[in-house]
Amino acid sequence: MHRMCVILWTGLLFWLGALWLNALSINPNWVQDYDYHTPENAISAVTVGMGGLNLTNAGDYFGFHDNPALLQAFNGSAAATSFIVKSGEPLTFSELLSARSLLKDKQFLYFSVITKKSGWSYQPVANVHISTWDASHTNSEYFDYQLDKLQLSVAASDENYSSLAGGLNIKYLTGRLVYLKERLQGSNLIRESFIDDKVKGLSSDLGFTWTEGQYVWGATFYDYLSRMWWENYDSKSLKRRASFGFQYNMDNLALLAALQGRISSDPGTTYHFGLIKNWSWKTGNSTEGNQAEQNLLIRMGLYSKNFDGTKNINYTFGSGYNYNLFRVDFSLTNSGMQLKESQYLFTVGAGIQ
Repeated sequence: MHRMCVILWTGLLFWLGALWLNALSINPNWVQDYDYHTPENAISAVTVGMGGLNLTNAGDYFGFHDNPALLQAFNGSAAATSFIVKSGEPLTFSELLSARSLLKDKQFLYFSVITKKSGWSYQPVANVHISTWDASHTNSEYFDYQLDKLQLSVAASDENYSSLAGGLNIKYLTGRLVYLKERLQGSNLIRESFIDDKVKGLSSDLGFTWTEGQYVWGATFYDYLSRMWWENYDSKSLKRRASFGFQYNMDNLALLAALQGRISSDPGTTYHFGLIKNWSWKTGNSTEGNQAEQNLLIRMGLYSKNFDGTKNINYTFGSGYNYNLFRVDFSLTNSGMQLKESQYLFTVGAGIQ
């Protein structure tokens, strides 16, 4: 059996094994709106710089986060880490109700290790800690939510269909939620609400790429079959999403376009556009065979749900530098051209041939 058939059948069997799980009532209300794969939560500076979604560009050590099929084009080995610049801005409980706030902690570190046609990654999906009192200093609330993800990614193609590649992400999630609400009565604290619960989860993504000359098409289905099991609350599926993208490659320039939306739900579709410009050169003594290959890249992009005014558009910019197998990438993104509210993301990686 060809490798492509093996990976596709593996993905199909994994999904069919989860079909018996029926949707039950939601878990604790504080984290009921699971929607983990949104452009605001991209973990790669390469992806962010070129518009927030990467389905077609294999030059990214975290590319399999968006499309596991991109691993098919990677023949070496590499390790990378990515982090968001820490911000001291406080969160209120009303802001916490937004899934975007839950997943946007500025201290996250992401790690990936890639081998030939496979990859492992670690991501702290959520890490929120809040303790607050009301204005009268009589009511307090404490909230602590952590969720970690370990991911195995594999990709393959069939020699009879060399243009087509397929990939599979299998994700294991584990976390804990603690919520405490108390009221001060005299000198005593009266507990009004308390939650202390742990959660385990499994999920999968299935991705594809099709390459034809200068053109690359990509598609991924995220969390299509998934389940989060709480110890004391009902289990729940993650929000399912699908994305489709296109890339046109020229000599040192690439143009990208993609869209992403929910499946069987309020679509919340985002539209993504990106551009990559690449300069390459070599240094060193060519006669002795010790030349170093270097690249400088500039990335620009934007994404939005409706493009109705600049305030509803997220603008992205990024740059990268490669020296042989060492690379560093930087990106920023902001809404409505408000640079003071920009979010900065850095990625550092090293490859082994």
